[in-house]
Amino acid sequence: AFLPGDQMLLYTDGVTETRDRAGEFFPLADWTRRHNQATPRELLDRLHADLFHYAGGRLDDDIAALAVRYRHSGVPER
Repeated sequence: AFLPGDQMLLYTDGVTETRDRAGEFFPLADWTRRHNQATPRELLDRLHADLFHYAGGRLDDDIAALAVRYRHSGVPER
């Protein structure tokens, strides 16, 4: 179930296939654990900056990402 406060990050393979100069893939699982409290906007801004830095300033594949957070509206269901 997607509960209030939960956040989801959707992304293309360009994110997971970003490599550093040594050929190592971007450590997305570790990265998401470190940034799980960020707002969706902060998450996307940080992801772009960190991918760019990790790849040495050059991204070789297209990258798209979408972050959403479920906020409870406070209105009871009927």
